[in-house]
Amino acid sequence: MSQTYASDIFNLAPIAMWIEDFSAVQALFDEWRAQGVTDIRSFLREETSRVSQCSRLIRVEEVNRKTLDLFEARDIDDLRANIASVFRDDMLESHINELAELFDGKNSFSTATVNYTLTGRRLDIQLRGAVMPGYEETLGRLLLTTEDITARENARRAEMVQRRHAEGIFEHSPVSLWIEDFSRIRQLIENVRDRGITDFRTFMDVHPEFVQQCMSEIRVLDVNQATLDLFGAPDRKTLLMRLGEILRDDMEKPFREQLIELWNGNLFHHREVINYALDGTPRHILLHFSVFPGHEQDWSHVQVALADITARKKAEAYLEYLGKHDVLTKLYNRAFYVDEMNRLERKALRPVSAIVIDLNGLKEANDQLGHDAGDALLRRFGEILNEGVSAPNHACRIGGDEFAILMPGADAKAAAQMADTINELLKINNQFYSTAPISMSLGTTTSEGGETMEALMKRADAIMYEHKKAFYKVRQPADQQPAELS
Repeated sequence: MSQTYASDIFNLAPIAMWIEDFSAVQALFDEWRAQGVTDIRSFLREETSRVSQCSRLIRVEEVNRKTLDLFEARDIDDLRANIASVFRDDMLESHINELAELFDGKNSFSTATVNYTLTGRRLDIQLRGAVMPGYEETLGRLLLTTEDITARENARRAEMVQRRHAEGIFEHSPVSLWIEDFSRIRQLIENVRDRGITDFRTFMDVHPEFVQQCMSEIRVLDVNQATLDLFGAPDRKTLLMRLGEILRDDMEKPFREQLIELWNGNLFHHREVINYALDGTPRHILLHFSVFPGHEQDWSHVQVALADITARKKAEAYLEYLGKHDVLTKLYNRAFYVDEMNRLERKALRPVSAIVIDLNGLKEANDQLGHDAGDALLRRFGEILNEGVSAPNHACRIGGDEFAILMPGADAKAAAQMADTINELLKINNQFYSTAPISMSLGTTTSEGGETMEALMKRADAIMYEHKKAFYKVRQPADQQPAELS
C-alpha cells in the first residue's frame, strides 16, 4: 500500500484518528522503573501531577479531518495549541489506565473517557489505542481513535435517571407494592384450556387442588418498604420466608376468583382480601392486580398493589354495630328488634318465644340519685342479658328501661329456662352490688297457631305488666300507687 493511499484512508476515515509520539513518556517510564516503581497505578494516583507530566510529554504528530471536526479545531496547529482544553477534568482516571497499560508492556488499550471540544462542549469518548509495528520499544508512534459516544451515553444516563426514578417511586410508595412472576400460573391455565375445558369455574369446583397448585407457583420478585411496614416484617428475606403466615385462611377464595379473571383475559382487576401481619393480626386489603406492559403473553412481571383498608373496615363495622346496637347496654337496639320481628313474621319457623322485661324503680333511681346511677343500672342489666342470651336468640333494648328477648324455634320450656337463667344471673349480680340491687318484671310467652309476632309480643307485655303491678302492690299501699308504673 502506497504512502499516499494510506494517507488518504487516514484522512477520509469516518472516525477521529490521531497519530501520537509517546517516546518521551517511555523515557520517563524508564526513569521511574530505575527508581523501583512497579505499581504504576498507585504511583500515579499518589501524586496526580505525575499524570500531567506524562500528558505534557505526548506529541501529537497527525490527526485526520474527522478529529478536527469533532473537536471544533481549525487545523492541527489550533488543536495542538489548545490540547490542554481537550484533555482535562474527568479523564484523569482513564488516562492513568492508558499509561498503566503501556507501562506494563501492553501494545493496545481501550477505555471510555471524557474529552472537550475547543468551545468547551463535553464529549463522551470511546478511546482505543495501539502501538504501531516497529515502535514497541520506543512508543514513538501510536494510533488512537476517539469515537464520539455522547448520544449513547446520554441515553444511558437518561435511562439510569428514569430507572432510579422508577425505583424511588417503587421503594418509597406509601402503598404496598409487590413485583411477582405469574408465568407458571399462565402455563397451568393454558394447559387446562388446551385440554378442551371451557367452564373454568366448574373445573376448579371439581379440582380444588388446582387453586392450591397455582398459589404455590407465585414467585415474588421484589417488595417495597411499605410492604414490610404493612406486615410487620424486619426485612425482605423474613417476609418471603414467612409468606405462608401472610397469605392464609381466607386467601384461597379470592385467589380463585382472580384466576377466573385471568382465564377470561382480564389482566387488570381488583378485589378485597384479608391478609395477616406476622404478629397474627388481620389486614383488610384492597388488592389491585396488573400485568406489566410487554408481559401480556407470559405474565412474568405483574404488579400487585395492596391498599390497607383495615381502619376503614373497622369504621364500617363500628357504624354497622351502632346501627344495630344500643351503645349504653351493648344489646341490640329497637331498629334491629323491628327488623327481626318482621323477619320472624315472614318465616314459617314456629314456635317463637318472647320475653319482655321492664326494670322496676329506674325512674325513682334517676330522680333520687341522678341519671348516672340509672345508666349504671342499665349497663349492669345489659351485661346480664349479654351473658345469658346467645344466638339464635337476641336480647334487645326497645325502650328506656324496656327489654325484649326473641327466641326463634324455642318452645315454652326453653323460654322458661331462659327466664330462670336471667333470674339467676340477676341474683348473682345483685350480690356484687348489694347497695344498688336491680329489680325487674318479666313476661314470657310462646306463639300459638296462626298468631302474629305483634300479638305474641302484646301477650308477653301484658304478662310483664301484671308482674309489675304485683311488684308495686307489695311495695306500696294501693292509695300510694303511682299513676304510671316504672
